[in-house]
Amino acid sequence: MDLLFQYLRNTGFGPHMTVGHLVMLVVGCGFLFLGIRKRFEPLLLVPIGFGILIGNIPVAEGMRISVYEDMSVLNILYFGIRYGVYPPLIFLGIGAMTDFSSLLSKPSLVFLGAAAQLGIFITFVGALLLGFSATDAASIGIIGGADGPTAIFISSMLAPDLLGPIAIAAYSYMALVPVIQPPIMRLLTTKRERLIRMKEPRDVSRRERILFPIAGLLVSLFVAPGALPLLGMFFFGNLLKECGTTERLAQTARTVFVDIITILIGLTVGVSTQADHFLTEQSVLIFGLGAVSFAIATAGGVLFAKFMNLFLTDKINPLIGAAGVSAVPDSARVVQHVGREEDPDNHLLMHAMGPNVAGVIGSAIAAGVFYAIFKG
Repeated sequence: MDLLFQYLRNTGFGPHMTVGHLVMLVVGCGFLFLGIRKRFEPLLLVPIGFGILIGNIPVAEGMRISVYEDMSVLNILYFGIRYGVYPPLIFLGIGAMTDFSSLLSKPSLVFLGAAAQLGIFITFVGALLLGFSATDAASIGIIGGADGPTAIFISSMLAPDLLGPIAIAAYSYMALVPVIQPPIMRLLTTKRERLIRMKEPRDVSRRERILFPIAGLLVSLFVAPGALPLLGMFFFGNLLKECGTTERLAQTARTVFVDIITILIGLTVGVSTQADHFLTEQSVLIFGLGAVSFAIATAGGVLFAKFMNLFLTDKINPLIGAAGVSAVPDSARVVQHVGREEDPDNHLLMHAMGPNVAGVIGSAIAAGVFYAIFKG
């Protein structure tokens, strides 16, 4: 009987079960519903949702199962999140998938990627006003870039105690880009503006595509050396793609390799939401600030595009400003969708990819600036 009672105490139905665990199990099921039924970023939400279920099965301390117990299997997998290993590897794969032709054909689009980072810095100030420390506020602000890997990287360095809620918030808003962005885009633009057709991008030479990752690396990292792990891998992946002699490596980086890292990062981010560590007042504030940050970032890109049109003879469609957040390529697809609602023959995807890839660089630079300020 003693053995039976000992076993029952160590099951998930034992005294370790709390209301918080039940809440997080429901949240995990919600993520799975959005990823499977609604098809919102399934490659992210399905691993995260299942990870939330794994992380919130109640277990007794000392069993070396929990993600927060040293040297448990989950704790070892979580190493890549806690020490910022996975984000640069994700950036390598993203770089190998990225085509900079749209940005190179119209370099002025880089300003839209920069303008969309407005949400990061406004949210940083807002978090300070709510009582967060400067390092915590910097990490929370990065959520506005809609860049999960960058948010994880900077949080692991500056705010490890908030890593779980920041990572979940960042990936949640990445997945909800098709829900959050369109109303803001329509609110801030007129029908006439949404109907603007842009000229086809010019052809970009192979030499330009090869030189850009080298030049981009040198310029961006001299400005923000704190972003070296992210942008170094990003531009390296892009060079593998563009140089023409390493296609085998580029193919691996943008397919199998990035898929493996996506599984690991999604699952371990979900597992980190263990109720007793995750369900706090700070987590609620982080989710609220993240929503505000993402909305401001979207609005900043759209409004700056409208501002640019005051001086341009060759007008740009303000919708593409929303793609300045670094959710690649989802925000560019949203721009294409909203544009075609007004004019089915207006194809904005390639134009939107310019500010979209600029946003990836911009959010990483913002993270590098914060890191240089608070860790330098």
